[in-house]
Amino acid sequence: MKTQQPLIITNGRLITPDGLIDGGVACENGIITEIGDISGIEGAETIDARGQLIGPGLVDLGVFAIDKPALHFGGITRAALMPDQTPILDLPSRVSYIAKSGKPDLWVHPLAAATRELAGADLAEFALMRDAGARGIATGRNWIADSGVMLRVLQYAAMLDLVVVSHAEDSGIAGDAVATAGEMATRMGLPSAPAEAEALAVARDIALAEMAGARLHIRQVTTAAALDLVRAAKARGARVTAGVTPAHFMLSDLATGDFRTFARLSPPLRAESDRQAVIAAIGDGTIDVISSGHDPRGPEDKRLPFSDAEPGMAGAETLLATTLTLVRDEVIAMDRAFALLCTNPAQLLGVNAGRLIVGAEADIAIVDPDKPWIASSAKMAARAGNTPFDGQPMQGRVTHLYKGGVKA
Repeated sequence: MKTQQPLIITNGRLITPDGLIDGGVACENGIITEIGDISGIEGAETIDARGQLIGPGLVDLGVFAIDKPALHFGGITRAALMPDQTPILDLPSRVSYIAKSGKPDLWVHPLAAATRELAGADLAEFALMRDAGARGIATGRNWIADSGVMLRVLQYAAMLDLVVVSHAEDSGIAGDAVATAGEMATRMGLPSAPAEAEALAVARDIALAEMAGARLHIRQVTTAAALDLVRAAKARGARVTAGVTPAHFMLSDLATGDFRTFARLSPPLRAESDRQAVIAAIGDGTIDVISSGHDPRGPEDKRLPFSDAEPGMAGAETLLATTLTLVRDEVIAMDRAFALLCTNPAQLLGVNAGRLIVGAEADIAIVDPDKPWIASSAKMAARAGNTPFDGQPMQGRVTHLYKGGVKA
């Protein structure tokens, strides 16, 4: 068996759990062996970071497609795949196949379907799917409307200590809405639902999670009212975490004004006041994870009237750069940004990654935080270029990426 060449990265600015320090990192056999001042390793490949940031590879919690070129462009070395696939990830054989699908340069962590066919009724076999490689349980794109079913999902997951990843929109209120009720939706004549549809779903799911003693991760929390519920639950000691995608801290529903379907998302874009609430929640720690929600959609899904288009955005390539805007705006520090992108999602999934520490797996990104570029739907590495940031200037980009100490 061929021995893996050791790797040394020098002359960088290390993003560690204790803050930023100058130095380097050494890796052998896929594991980080030294941090800071590095001694030589015979036969090692040596990379000069030239003063750039050295951080952990991103861990993207909740993608809808294994789109390796886009994920690597964005510095992502691990991705938790949502169960909304063809076929649905509701059987151990399907989970096992997905768990092996991206290796060696991208590790895919399947999120198993909470119910069979994601129909919100009969529970899937969580234990068997965990043994097949599932790192969590997910409700998929939809909310489980039946509270009894959702309680059983949480109880079963709690027995196995698996996190439940939920979508939070009360379907009875949201219905077929494609926009948030308010001035913009009214002006555009779009079917809309009140933002409270999210808060109602969040309130119920938190209550059930507390009853079950389960770990609940609400994948996207995008409204002030729902964020207040998460904040209060955390203060009570509930095992609740919250995530968001960059669209909901970068854009408001004003971005839908030209009817361009790249801004057709689920949950829909919110009012400016909610966008500001999301930024505040990232700053105060209420939000734990920033993920891409990567969901590439081609013309057959997007080149339609706004109300008929499928929701979703190609978000992997812009995940890092958009998150770095929060650092430049002094909302969060750089180490906190990488906790949101790497450390926290890795901990939720239970994987030994997402941190630059000795003993962790050597998933490493070298980042130029100042590198300018333009997000262009026509030039994206993704399967489809449905980005709501089309044409916008970006700042910050991965220049080198390593998975397990090997260049990705």
